[in-house]
Amino acid sequence: MKLLSLVLLAVLGFGLWVRLAPSDPARWHVSIGDAGNRDFAGAAIRTVPASPGDMARLDRIIRATPRTTLLAGSPESGMVTYITRSRLWGFPDFTTVEARPGAIVIHGRLRFGSSDMGVNRARVEGWVAALAAEKT
Repeated sequence: MKLLSLVLLAVLGFGLWVRLAPSDPARWHVSIGDAGNRDFAGAAIRTVPASPGDMARLDRIIRATPRTTLLAGSPESGMVTYITRSRLWGFPDFTTVEARPGAIVIHGRLRFGSSDMGVNRARVEGWVAALAAEKT
């Protein structure tokens, strides 16, 4: 019984840490650097052609995503970072969107763990598809 209580306490503590751990903009709201289209175990980068107004359109699409909030930046500044949390545990994923000449670069990545089972890639590709659909 004591062991079960300790395990339950550890699980609850972990859940609280995941939800309440501070998200430092200095660590997450950073320029993406060399872009391209790449997939990682817990991240994805997509570079898409962009026209004027696409940063604002993409911002509206991203902010409409459930459990997504702004961490730092703005479309007007040319770089925005968002936090999207998983439904059950509230795991935070960070997505930075950066305007480049004629393009937008999107970098979605996890904070905890080493793999997200393609969640960030799917989310980023969904946003890219929604932006393309809105422009047509």
